[in-house]
Amino acid sequence: MMDGVRRFGWTARRSSVVAGLAAVVVGVSACGSLGQPRPEIPEGVPPGLGAPTPPIDLDAPGRSADQLLGWAAERSDGLGVGVTALSAYGYAAAVMQRAAPECGIGWTTLAGIGSVESAHGTHGGATVAPDGSTSPPIRGVPLDGRPGVAEIPDTDGGELDGDTEFDRAMGPMQFIPETWRQWGVDANGDGIADPDDIDDATLSAARYLCASGGDLTTPEGWHAALMAYNLSGDYLRLVRDRANAYSVGVAP
Repeated sequence: MMDGVRRFGWTARRSSVVAGLAAVVVGVSACGSLGQPRPEIPEGVPPGLGAPTPPIDLDAPGRSADQLLGWAAERSDGLGVGVTALSAYGYAAAVMQRAAPECGIGWTTLAGIGSVESAHGTHGGATVAPDGSTSPPIRGVPLDGRPGVAEIPDTDGGELDGDTEFDRAMGPMQFIPETWRQWGVDANGDGIADPDDIDDATLSAARYLCASGGDLTTPEGWHAALMAYNLSGDYLRLVRDRANAYSVGVAP
């Protein structure tokens, strides 16, 4: 298996990491919207699990994550995360709690990744529809071996990523075609595993992270999972900082 930098192609956005880290530093020192000091944001790993999701029927027909819309709406503005995206993160964590209880992945980690990878499905002016679909499709740069970018010749004939020469990272969680074919699942009950759907992409990412890290409630497991997702210390720290902010109920 290839390393995470090759798999997800995140290194093409190094400049955004620097800007994001600066934003975190500024945000930690800011005050809340009502003039109250922001809560102290932890710095360790694993990030806190954040506000617990209410019990839901994980097998409900249609978009089961809709059961978390009320929970998400209460927190969306404070976290700076769209309601549909936030409900997708909560639903994926709840599914994994049943499917792999030894993993212990929190929605905060998934939100941290979603923030870094695609601004929760809004990168480049994209929007997330109530059914979880994102449009226009979010695509990374061609993985053509330019400086800072892995070289991955086309593996899917352009079927998934629209590029017949090189692979590109796809969707709100930035999978490349090879990895999507292995880990992609249908999370919203429409019968299609779609990397451009935030429900499908988030649950697929959660499955991959749990398989890679084992017990994500330990620093070692969380670290292993994130490094498998993307082999970059800068990336890990940025996800950590954003997830920790979400864990105490504030936007990074």
